[in-house]
Amino acid sequence: MKLSVQDLNSHYGPAHILFDVALEVGEGEVVALLGRNGAGKSTTFRSIIGLVESRTGRIVFEGRDVSDQPTHAIVSRGLGYVPEERRIFTDLTVDENLEVGRQPVRPKAPHWTREKLFELFPNLAEMRNRTGGRMSGGEQQMLTIARTLMGNPSLVLLDEPSEGLSPKIVEQMVAAIQTMKQAGVSIVVSEQNLHFARLICDRAYIIERGRICYSGTMAELDARPDIRDTHLAL
Repeated sequence: MKLSVQDLNSHYGPAHILFDVALEVGEGEVVALLGRNGAGKSTTFRSIIGLVESRTGRIVFEGRDVSDQPTHAIVSRGLGYVPEERRIFTDLTVDENLEVGRQPVRPKAPHWTREKLFELFPNLAEMRNRTGGRMSGGEQQMLTIARTLMGNPSLVLLDEPSEGLSPKIVEQMVAAIQTMKQAGVSIVVSEQNLHFARLICDRAYIIERGRICYSGTMAELDARPDIRDTHLAL
């Protein structure tokens, strides 16, 4: 098992946000964490990567318990995180942003070079010397993912990768995620867009009010319109 999360509880101050969240991700699997805005998707990711200090539960990554480790230690083990806010360096060029993300080659993860990333995201190849602040939202999203891959992660948490993107950019994002999977990267995608999740994911969890309320394959979820209408309809 690539990632196992058990009994995850998280707080922001006195507010209890996550309640006994449990999920698993297998080798080379793409898993969706589905839910409406405010359901707890981003907090789940931030808790896994160690950015929420007030949390309890057990997080095992590649057989190692990382529950009490700081973010930099978790990342150094090969767990990548692409936040919803992107957080690129707007004053740095594409090449410079990628260089910031560089980490050593890992024995259990694919090795990404700039050339491979420019094949993955051809748009970036055409703007290597452009600063992040002069890129569109979709281009910034591509750059954020590419910068994370420069760290050679074996698993990536992608927070709302399709949000606010044009249909054309969404198509490119789907192709990129499929290529990442083929390369051997395990992926967890938090999404509201069920159609996007269908195109890339093997299984899905649904979170509502900080609790996992459903898990199953995408085919099983498609066969349950009652579940979709109850937990995902806007």
